[in-house]
Amino acid sequence: MRVHPTRQELVELTGAWRGDRFDDGRPRVPDEVLERLREATTEQAWSVLLDNGYPRQFAGGWRQTHPGTILVGRAVTSQFLPHRPDYDAMVVAAGAREGHLEADRQNSWIIESLQEGDVMVTDIFGKVVEGTVIGDNLGTAVATRTRAGAVIDGGIRDFQGLTGLDRVNIFFRDVDPTPIRDVTLAGINIPVRIGGATVLPGDVVLGTPSGLSFIPAHLAERVAEISDDIRVRDVFGKLRLAERAYTSAEIDVPSWAAHIEQDFQQWKRDADPG
Repeated sequence: MRVHPTRQELVELTGAWRGDRFDDGRPRVPDEVLERLREATTEQAWSVLLDNGYPRQFAGGWRQTHPGTILVGRAVTSQFLPHRPDYDAMVVAAGAREGHLEADRQNSWIIESLQEGDVMVTDIFGKVVEGTVIGDNLGTAVATRTRAGAVIDGGIRDFQGLTGLDRVNIFFRDVDPTPIRDVTLAGINIPVRIGGATVLPGDVVLGTPSGLSFIPAHLAERVAEISDDIRVRDVFGKLRLAERAYTSAEIDVPSWAAHIEQDFQQWKRDADPG
């Protein structure tokens, strides 16, 4: 067995993605797309995903270390299972073959694989007591490596220390002072379940005050494009309403009438003649 999939396994797992990849095979959505997605809302992302056949990519009901800080990054997934001695022994042996020598620190194995722009996404089956995947020490390592944050479908500890970290946000279920115990790492960069969503390595994580969206890599640019368009339309619509050029009934509809759409397209060209 392996803790980390091979590059070929990751390429096959995320075969819908046709762009650049990290050395390990994980999709590498461009930084420019990630930056544009910081302006996207949960509802905009959900609408695009729904239209493309992905209605179950949202999970709500989270606490956050930095409410109001938008979380965007590429998912590095991981999963823990309840401890079972024979399985744990196999994981320890596999980890040693892959260079992980601290058998009792399997949560740190995940952090060793993180890069800037990543989001640590960990399924620990909602466990909070003795399910605290990170505290302020490992949280500092996550923040330093990713400059983004983490999603822990379980517990954290050292909450006060974690709230002092800069430029990151960690989504989690609850806080407990106990250390992580009686679990075994099932794998890194494997499919995981977060809430009702299936998350693959390389998905773009969008964390907002509403919750978490897990955007398949091949749809990330489309979500960014639609979000950009909606924001521009909102500016135009509010401008024309303020001018009393159109009524709210004409503007607040899914599709504008042809003459309003023509006006909008001309307004865009005038605003950006280049």
